[in-house]
Amino acid sequence: MTSPRPAAPHDARTRCAVLGSPIAHSLSPTLHRAAYAQLGLDWQYTAVECTDDQLAELVGRLDASWAGLSLTMPLKYAALELADTVSDEAAATGAANTLVRGPGGWEAANTDVAGLVSALRLVAPARPDRAVVLGAGATACSALAALRALGVATVDVAVREPARAARLREVAERLGVAVRVHALPGVADLAAGAGLVVSTLPPGTADAFASGLARPGAALLDVAYGARPTPLVAAVNAAGGRAVDGLAMLVGQAAVQVRLMTGRTEPVSDAMWRAAEAERARRAAFTANPATPATPANSLTPAVPAAGSAG
Repeated sequence: MTSPRPAAPHDARTRCAVLGSPIAHSLSPTLHRAAYAQLGLDWQYTAVECTDDQLAELVGRLDASWAGLSLTMPLKYAALELADTVSDEAAATGAANTLVRGPGGWEAANTDVAGLVSALRLVAPARPDRAVVLGAGATACSALAALRALGVATVDVAVREPARAARLREVAERLGVAVRVHALPGVADLAAGAGLVVSTLPPGTADAFASGLARPGAALLDVAYGARPTPLVAAVNAAGGRAVDGLAMLVGQAAVQVRLMTGRTEPVSDAMWRAAEAERARRAAFTANPATPATPANSLTPAVPAAGSAG
């Protein structure tokens, strides 16, 4: 295991991409391209549809021009199996959202934890004592590490099927975080006395619990994001709480990815935020008026060479 480190600048490596399924909605191309412009880099960053059973073959086809990959679901577990080295954080959480080409091959890292910490600091009370996490997948495991970094020692986890939280329990044990697993329908009662609530559920799933989670003083992060703040985030803020959606996490984790992939350490978060808000406004306008011609910023590009091609 190693700690993530920025890649050494490499003139020949100028290609990166985000992989996942589905992927067309991703704002990662917008963020990374904004960072490259800020840094004066003539790099490419594309979005590629990829399932977990396709990942190994795809990565195996990448030539030396590829510097790194961002990975979203369902690839965060499979990435660990492909890596030649694994960062301490990725090993602890059992998930990786980043592959960086290093001197010894592919290095797996988890920048979701850093992104979650930066997002939670926007809403968290000064000394959160207990938190509630909705979900038990890879992002929930990263949320445990982020909450530990903020000083939270006890986390109540609400899931649809408590029997399927075994992986999360293992991660909690490695991190030294006390977790209690509950059924999802009781989440409103769990959140009533919690300092923080983190929803890692798929987009739209947590909105059904908005009325029970929206209360004065609530502090919430919904990792889902879209053209507008999610209904859950809107409900909490309307009730007098503090809530942000997953765009804050996305920007935070992407800024770390840029550092790891390019080796450049100059600040890029502000440029990413501006680009993300502009793209989100564009998408919101299109949603409001579908008749308006749209030019998708993240159209899928055949960024990966076909097997046997020169790339």
